[in-house]
Amino acid sequence: MYGKCGEVRQSCIVFEQMDQRTIASWSALIAGLALHGRGEEALRIYHEMLKERIEPDDVVYVGVLSACSHAGLVEEGLKCFDRMRLEHRIEPTIQHYGCMVDLLGRAGRLKEALELIKGMPMEPNDVLWRSLLSACRVHQNVELGEVAAKNLFMLKSRNASDYVMLCNIYAQAKMWEKVEADRKLYKFVSQDRSHTCSDEVYEMIHQMEWQLKFEGYSPDTSLVLFDVDEEEKRQRLSTHCQKLAIAFALIKTSQGSPIRIVRNVRMCSDCHTYTKLISMIYERDIVVRDRNQFHHFKDGTCSCKDYW
Repeated sequence: MYGKCGEVRQSCIVFEQMDQRTIASWSALIAGLALHGRGEEALRIYHEMLKERIEPDDVVYVGVLSACSHAGLVEEGLKCFDRMRLEHRIEPTIQHYGCMVDLLGRAGRLKEALELIKGMPMEPNDVLWRSLLSACRVHQNVELGEVAAKNLFMLKSRNASDYVMLCNIYAQAKMWEKVEADRKLYKFVSQDRSHTCSDEVYEMIHQMEWQLKFEGYSPDTSLVLFDVDEEEKRQRLSTHCQKLAIAFALIKTSQGSPIRIVRNVRMCSDCHTYTKLISMIYERDIVVRDRNQFHHFKDGTCSCKDYW
């Protein structure tokens, strides 16, 4: 409960205070640490569990592999995957393969991720193909992105984000003739003025940008995937949904209180840099839950150590 609510420190405290720990206790803590990007700590707990001679099950290994994925611990993840199969005789499920595809994809080892999918003993689902597609967007691989998208569309998952990610891959490659994103949807998400406090929010955005200039912040306009001039790119970037949410929170919450944000897509790198600086300037703890994991911003740093 604490881990899923963004209070992983409290999870650790409860775990340490337990008189008796079952495999469910170890599994829950490992999964919670994984969710918060604390991969090294999750692996430490996993190794402590083995020292206690507690036999890990398939659920534990989902947490362990997820922890390695979120922390960029590629070689450790590969070793754990082999250990699960060879030493503990656990047949990998589609969840384990999903973790491994995510692990390899985040590290840019896209061909290995594709080969892993092709070698699975079961049919890959939309989650695996979507993970590969997302990695192709991050690492700007058009060829493999098209492979992942084609398989996704064949599954008829009806997920709009799949089309948006493919559009972004084409846009990053400046293949404008193939971009099919619904711009109205993009504008609604990033430039929303429907809220009753929108004037206050946009004024706060202006104040935030003024403060950020003194910290050397410069918006990364390469992330605006439209063929428009630099000024419009800056304007679009300044009104990303996460920035609007932070501005609203700074207006409506008391000084020093934490800010918690939930997103349905992966955070962009500019929002990540922006939020780190805002946490320092306004002395706020900001917790952002994007599609993949929790990010804890405090004093200008993030718990993911800029790897997510």
